[in-house]
Amino acid sequence: MPSPENPKIPSQNEAAFPPPLAKELAPRLLSWYRDNARALPWRESTDPYRVWVSEIMLQQTTVEVVRPYYARFLKAFPTVESLAAAEESAVLKLWEGLGYYTRARNMLRAAQVISEKHSGRFPETYEEIRALPGIGDYTAGAIASICFNLPRAAVDGNVLRVFSRLLAQNYLSAAEKRRLAAQISAIYPQDACGDFTQSLMELGALVCTPSSPKCGLCPVRWLCRAFLEGCVNEYPARKGAAAKREEALTVLILTREEDIALRRRAPQGLLGGLWELPNRAGHLIEPEAVAFTESLGARPAELLKSGRASHVFSHVRWDILWYHIACADTEDAPLEGGALWVSPKARREGHSLPSAFTKLLKQAGIPS
Repeated sequence: MPSPENPKIPSQNEAAFPPPLAKELAPRLLSWYRDNARALPWRESTDPYRVWVSEIMLQQTTVEVVRPYYARFLKAFPTVESLAAAEESAVLKLWEGLGYYTRARNMLRAAQVISEKHSGRFPETYEEIRALPGIGDYTAGAIASICFNLPRAAVDGNVLRVFSRLLAQNYLSAAEKRRLAAQISAIYPQDACGDFTQSLMELGALVCTPSSPKCGLCPVRWLCRAFLEGCVNEYPARKGAAAKREEALTVLILTREEDIALRRRAPQGLLGGLWELPNRAGHLIEPEAVAFTESLGARPAELLKSGRASHVFSHVRWDILWYHIACADTEDAPLEGGALWVSPKARREGHSLPSAFTKLLKQAGIPS
């Protein structure tokens, strides 16, 4: 048996799965899927626009989190043409709280490409789908198979885990993952490509889970090498998580009546182009926070509240010290440093404030 530390790497000539797996996997999974598939809103249609929206939203996010976002997004932008014509600020506002905002920007760019280069019709070949902004191998495979019945594998973390256990093998490099995708594509059932893609996703989500897999419920356990050899929990090999960089931050919640001071972040980098509460690196003591407030052109009147919070991104953790400072009316004098006073109505309609900042408003008792 190959060990997780020294996995057996298939040679270029070793293209096919073992015959039992190649022959029996699809029929067994399809039968199981048709009896056990969850009722999800994006499975109600094979419209490529709707499938695309769901696949992008589901990246780095859970099904239950996505459900309301998906419904709101499609209500606002029911077609690819309506999305192509949207303002970026409106798209980002609907995305608020989902994180990884580059996904939303890429969706807008891709919709514009579809409108301009494909006359508003979603492309139907894998290569054309893959060429759209923000669409990688996985998403292109999902759309191609689910919407156009093309035998193209969609290998996400769930599917990778399933096959790592089925074959008792790790797939660590990009080349190995591409080869696995080609092997899976070769066993797609011609008349049920979409269901096969979704059956693999569903197996990984419901049964072949990262921890405590439900092998007794698995319809393909007798095809699974890791199950037969008693080493399911050894696959896939887990990489050690990289330590997150720690950053101290002082954030100002400046209010003037119901208005809040916001400013836009730089277009590049973390949360690029989104709105934020004014902030500065490091932890400021109260007099320094008051001085920071004055440097923005606001006139601090009263420190109402302060607190601590943290927010974790994929590669960095913010350690936040925040101050809620009520400011006196400055007779509409403009703020400095790109900040401006924003009303509750304007915040709701077009100022996308990431969850790293909305949680601070909640702590301060301010509706976001």
